[in-house]
Amino acid sequence: MEYYLVLAALVLGLIITFGFSIVITTVADKFLEKQRIDIRSKNVDITLPLRLQAYERMCLYLERITPNNLLLRLAPSATSALELQQIVLHEIREEYNHNVAQQLYISTQAWEQIVNAMNETVAVVNQAAAEVSAEAPASDLAKKIFSHVIEKEIQPSTHALKVLKEEIRNVF
Repeated sequence: MEYYLVLAALVLGLIITFGFSIVITTVADKFLEKQRIDIRSKNVDITLPLRLQAYERMCLYLERITPNNLLLRLAPSATSALELQQIVLHEIREEYNHNVAQQLYISTQAWEQIVNAMNETVAVVNQAAAEVSAEAPASDLAKKIFSHVIEKEIQPSTHALKVLKEEIRNVF
C-alpha cells in the first residue's frame, strides 16, 4: 500500500511538474514573440523612411543618367566628341558611386535593373562615340547618341524606373 502511495505521489508530482513546464514554456514563448514583434515594429519605423529615400534616390539617379538628360546637362561644357564621351561616362560613374549604398534598401531585382540601365546607357554612349571622330564637335556625338536612343525606342532607364515604381507601390 505504501508503494502505491509513493507511486501515486510520484506520478502526481510528475504531472504537476509537466503542467508547470508547459505553462512556463507557453508564457515564455508568448513573451519572446511579443518582443520579436516589438523589435520588428521598431525596425520598420527606422528602415521604412530609409527604404523610401533609397527608392527616391534611385529614381532620381535613373532620371539623371538618361541620355537626354545627360546631354542637356553636359554637352555645353564639352568641345570635342571625345571630351563629351569622357564627361558623360565620368558623370554616370560618379552618380553610381554616390548611390551604390542604396542597394541595401531595395530589392536585388530592382538593383539589377538599375545596373542594367547604367550599363545600357554606357553602351549607347560608347557605341555612338565609336561612330564619330574623337576630334569631331561634341554636338556630333550628342546627335549620334540621340539617334541611338531613338532607334531603341525606349530609354535605357525606362524599364528600371518601372520596376522601382512597382516596388514602391507594393511596399508603401
